[in-house]
Amino acid sequence: MTRSKKILVWVLGALVVLIIALIIFVAIFDWNRLKPRINEQVSEALNRPFAIEGDLAVSWRRPADEPGWRAWIPWPYISAEALHLGNPDWAKGEQFVTLERVELNLSPLALLTKTVRIPRILLSGPDASLERLADGRANWSFDLGDGSEEKEPSPWTLDIGTLQFDRARVRVDDQVLKARLEVDVSPLGAPIPFEQIVGKAQAERAMREGARPQDYAFAWKAQGRYQGQPVSGEGKVGGLLALQDTRLPFPVQVDLRAGATRFRADGTLVAPRKPGALDLRLRLSGDSLGNLYPLIGVTLPDTASYATRGRLTANLQDPAGAQYRYENFSGRIGGSDIHGDLTYVASLPRPKLSGALTSNQLLFADLAPLIGADSNAEKAERGSQVRQPSDKVLPIEEFRTERWRDMDADVRFTGEHIVRGKELPINDLSIHVRLEDGLLRLDPLRLGVAAGRLDATVSLDGRQSTLDGRLRLNIRGLKLKRLFPTVETMRDSLGELNGDATLNGAGNSVAALLGSADGDLRLLVNDGTISRGLMEIAGLNVGNYVVTRLFGDEEVRINCAAADIGFKNGLAAPRLFVFDTENALINIDGTVSFKSEVLDLDIVPKSKGVRIISLRSPLYVRGTFKDPDPGVHAGALVARGAGLVVLGIAVAPLAGLLALVAPSSEQASQCGPMLEQIKSSQAD
Repeated sequence: MTRSKKILVWVLGALVVLIIALIIFVAIFDWNRLKPRINEQVSEALNRPFAIEGDLAVSWRRPADEPGWRAWIPWPYISAEALHLGNPDWAKGEQFVTLERVELNLSPLALLTKTVRIPRILLSGPDASLERLADGRANWSFDLGDGSEEKEPSPWTLDIGTLQFDRARVRVDDQVLKARLEVDVSPLGAPIPFEQIVGKAQAERAMREGARPQDYAFAWKAQGRYQGQPVSGEGKVGGLLALQDTRLPFPVQVDLRAGATRFRADGTLVAPRKPGALDLRLRLSGDSLGNLYPLIGVTLPDTASYATRGRLTANLQDPAGAQYRYENFSGRIGGSDIHGDLTYVASLPRPKLSGALTSNQLLFADLAPLIGADSNAEKAERGSQVRQPSDKVLPIEEFRTERWRDMDADVRFTGEHIVRGKELPINDLSIHVRLEDGLLRLDPLRLGVAAGRLDATVSLDGRQSTLDGRLRLNIRGLKLKRLFPTVETMRDSLGELNGDATLNGAGNSVAALLGSADGDLRLLVNDGTISRGLMEIAGLNVGNYVVTRLFGDEEVRINCAAADIGFKNGLAAPRLFVFDTENALINIDGTVSFKSEVLDLDIVPKSKGVRIISLRSPLYVRGTFKDPDPGVHAGALVARGAGLVVLGIAVAPLAGLLALVAPSSEQASQCGPMLEQIKSSQAD
């Protein structure tokens, strides 16, 4: 045997002896002797108390999954029992994480390539308590040094395969999110295929847009409180360590209830480090969209109960801020359908919501919660603590202006068809909602009524503690025969209703805004009819009484009705309010207080010619909006000059009313001559 061969034999023999000695050492060495050193080193590195209190052992096992000759090389199998990792000094509890047992196997051959490969980690009885204070300190953040010394990247890499555990319990006490939760996570008996949860269509779409999502591996349940509301939920997720693989979509399923609000979602967390971060089929339901604010921080209006479903996607890498899109969703709000797309961008200085919504069949009653005009029972259903007083008509529920300053918005809404009973249909509605730093604008707000248009601009400035409101309203071309389609004598009418309004007010509710309103309201009606039946259709009980006292059961033709009403600090007083009928001239005088909701009106008729009709006594309307009290004056009415209702005596400015004279294409308006006569009488 040559010398070189002898050297090679000695080297190989020494290596074999060394390996055998190492195996024997590992097999017989009492690894518990190293626990004090390990506990000390880990505690120092994490700046937390750490301890392995149970048995620490290392044994050799042949790997079951390695191919060929690699399967003959034994791997070290490490186990430790009763592990404890403590909390920082400021935390409430002593323990951050406890484990009954940890088992893992280590690939020795991978160490030759500077890779720490751990194909499997098995945890028994993991228990974690997560805590975060209001100042942002969290016990899951570790102080690993000040980072003042720059270090070169380590040539070593960590490769962890699967994480398995029998059951995990996590407690969360987060003062930032105002959350106290208990979460239990347990492995599924067998993995559930992704398509079995989300359906074949969504699974195929996910595969077209990327790799096949993983199977669901764990189930979770949670309960507790979040933002002051009771929370409970359950769902499924994929393998936890699979989140490290940015190439594969991570499956999630959520069914969460917070109070009366329910979130149901299933889909994927798509490659967390890529632009598409979420792709979920999302279903939302609850008592009011306004109740979502404390849960997700998005300012939405108070509504009736709702339910929607659509696709939620996210781009967390957008330079303008994380972007979330609720795409092609549909559902209902109250009895109205709703469809559309919304985009929420977490931009600075404020996030912004934008999109377009459509309702094909919008119930007029479903708009009531927007201004707090729904019933007390409906308020209770959507969680409002405000109750409308029984003696008040104008809504007192305040707008939540503090929320307006948290978010901007640019949303368009279209109601293709609005239903307000069979007798008084309203055609359509379109609104452009813009919210910027607490300033809410509805511009334009357009309503199609009776073949005419109602156009308005509304500005509500919520940047101050007391809201400042402004309304500009134009009513044009409302056809009377369309406005009252069930009134027989209206069907041949060519008359129209036109009007203008300019109102300004201050207050945080509809009642407060109207109770402080300044401005003007002008209305003009020509060529119509009036009757007790018409008042009944319109739901005007007081009008029914007045018409019956003036005209009996007859239907009386209106040549012209003109109103010029001034508002001052919530007190409305007509400068001119006159009905020119075929039988008489009827003047309305007095005041209406929107602040106290009190009526004080006098109605004075003056018969035309010598016709014998029931127009001998003036009428009054007193009382409140909720409980008006109409009656007949016992004697001649002279107060406030109401008895001087003659066309030449009126002193109201007429320029605004004359601008509303809009004759139809088939018949000239009869209001023009009447107003011109008043104008010429003033000049005399």
